[in-house]
Amino acid sequence: MSAKLAILFYSTYGTNHRMAGIAADAARTAGAEVRLRKIAETAPDEVVNGQEAWKAQVERMADIETATPADLEWADAYLFSAPTRFGQAPSQVRAFIDTLGGLWSAGKLADKPVSAMTSAQNLHGGQEATILGLYTTFLHWGSVIVPPGYTDPVLYKVGGNPYGYSHTQGDEFDDAACEAIAHQTRRLVRMAEKLSA
Repeated sequence: MSAKLAILFYSTYGTNHRMAGIAADAARTAGAEVRLRKIAETAPDEVVNGQEAWKAQVERMADIETATPADLEWADAYLFSAPTRFGQAPSQVRAFIDTLGGLWSAGKLADKPVSAMTSAQNLHGGQEATILGLYTTFLHWGSVIVPPGYTDPVLYKVGGNPYGYSHTQGDEFDDAACEAIAHQTRRLVRMAEKLSA
């Protein structure tokens, strides 16, 4: 039985878009059915359009469907990818999470595996705090948190983060980075398959 994985990402300049794409490819290779969804932009148009890189990223994602609560209800598992903003997930992600009260109160987010990834401008820019903050939300949902842990040697090549992959803005997506994302995704898919069996 193939798992249904919703990959939900927010990306200002493209890093988390790239991470989500790598994860989607890995999940499909592992046999999962994937919905890749962007989280809606809530910043005012004049702010977005005032920064060429931000505006260009919005245009690059124009063909990707926007995440809705229905995507989480559909899924057997979730993977969130979002940048760090002052040590937390950005307001766009929190706004999306705030739309999930109906699903949460009906128990439709419970017992599903979930994992998270992030990025920041510098190596110690709050990545772990961002992932752990998302995990606190997932605990309230009753979801089953599936971190990468120290379950593959590749994790030591990308900083050894057991909570979830984190990327430093501007670094290349080398083989180790791509494999760390793929490993975390495959682990999540395997857990979803086990829980759905």
